[in-house]
Amino acid sequence: MNKEREYNYLEQHVLKLQSDGRLSFSLDEIRNQFNSSSEIALKFALNRLSKKNKIVSVYKGFYVIIPPEYTSRKILPPELFIDSLFKFLERPYYLGLLSAAALHGAAHQQPQESYVFINKPPLRSTKVEGIRINYVVKSLLPQVGIEKRKTETGYINISSAELTAIDLVEYQHRVGGLSRVATILLELTEAMSPEKLNDVLQNKFSISSLQRLGYLLDCALNKNEFALVIKNHLADKKVFRVPLSSTANKDGAQTNLIWKVIENTKIETDFE
Repeated sequence: MNKEREYNYLEQHVLKLQSDGRLSFSLDEIRNQFNSSSEIALKFALNRLSKKNKIVSVYKGFYVIIPPEYTSRKILPPELFIDSLFKFLERPYYLGLLSAAALHGAAHQQPQESYVFINKPPLRSTKVEGIRINYVVKSLLPQVGIEKRKTETGYINISSAELTAIDLVEYQHRVGGLSRVATILLELTEAMSPEKLNDVLQNKFSISSLQRLGYLLDCALNKNEFALVIKNHLADKKVFRVPLSSTANKDGAQTNLIWKVIENTKIETDFE
């Protein structure tokens, strides 16, 4: 089979996938589809489709199809292919932090990067055609608090509003610090419920992160109904003094006696 015919076959196959509602495929899938093709001809066809901005490789052996409405961007929004990518990788995941917060309506500042939680082994960040996907490793993904959200191409796993709130505090250094976290939390609490927060606390989290979250909800945002849930959860735990900011100087800072949080930084939200 010559290169031109190979290209035409592959282009038609990509169009067929699109008509079936699929926007991704794997290299192995294509090899099986055209099992009589040479590897050289297949790579030629893939490269030609890539140069025409009809497909893009976002991981070795995995391609995303670019429909006409996304041609100018040369890439799909990550929400439209993340689930397919992780099915290809055969790994669990969930979209979290700023990405999940935006999907829950807390999009005061639209995130420029996507955040995906995975377990070990780690993955390198995906950087392609103006998008960046950061992979955040957890030793154990939570059993409670991961939701399925419908997209144009199927479903994706995202953290619930309650799990997102805890992750934002625990990974504050990944999203711009506690003041930015507090700004997002103020909007995120509109999608939260005390009952669901209590359920999510069945997962394992660091005590210090829960102290900081409780402090923010109670003292910075006046969201006492959520702060009370965390306070009750910590009631039978060993709680030690922790600085609100792990990077700021804590010398001379007062300690909030309810949360045992050293107030060594000032929280300022964008809504003040």
